[in-house]
Amino acid sequence: MRTGLFGVSTLLLALSTFPLSSLAQTGAASTKEKPQVPASTPDISGVWMGRELNKTFKGDPLPPLQPAADATYKATQLKDRKDHPGTDPYLSCYPPGVPRILLIPFPFEIIQASGRILMLFEYDHFVRQIYTDGREHPKDLGPTWMGNSIGNWDGDTLVIDTIGFNDKTWLDMQGLPHSEALHVVERLRRVDHETLQDDIVIDDPKTFTKPWNVQKTFKLRPKWDIMEYICEDNFDKPKTETGK
Repeated sequence: MRTGLFGVSTLLLALSTFPLSSLAQTGAASTKEKPQVPASTPDISGVWMGRELNKTFKGDPLPPLQPAADATYKATQLKDRKDHPGTDPYLSCYPPGVPRILLIPFPFEIIQASGRILMLFEYDHFVRQIYTDGREHPKDLGPTWMGNSIGNWDGDTLVIDTIGFNDKTWLDMQGLPHSEALHVVERLRRVDHETLQDDIVIDDPKTFTKPWNVQKTFKLRPKWDIMEYICEDNFDKPKTETGK
């Protein structure tokens, strides 16, 4: 059993049993059926945790920033001090966005179902839906924190295409900005039973002079369950009349 992680509170599991009459008819307690996935689909399900704690992604050197993005980034570095808490949107409990959420040191679970793949993140219970039913991105897609993700299988690799972001998140813990033109393409595959590798192309012509190729790897945690973690906003809270 896994103990609390980074202040995670223990998740209470509610277990229910079938009436004795049902057991008498079936001879055994029924188990919840897993979502049906075609036999030919590679299995990437399970609970995964980042192999290393990184402030940014491993991969190619950071491409040059466009002038406006470079100015924003430099301003962020000046503000990112103890006397300016909350500069990082993540510290104020705003959604971390994609791919930033992959750097946060909490596990996530992949669940494969017909027509979609779910990523259930322990951090603040975020759910990422990756549609694999052949649909395209909506034509009238508005900006969101986590974007809109569609995917397809290329052999043993899940190719995930995500667009439709707002510009309110950072790309990493170093303060890299992005615009609403952000386009993230991931190639997610199981390189061995214990290891999941995500090769990521971060493309944002309003931020970078060229796409940025990075990578993140995760280790299988077969004995872990996704626990309860609620992010509480410690900054910018309105004070009471007493000042507390």
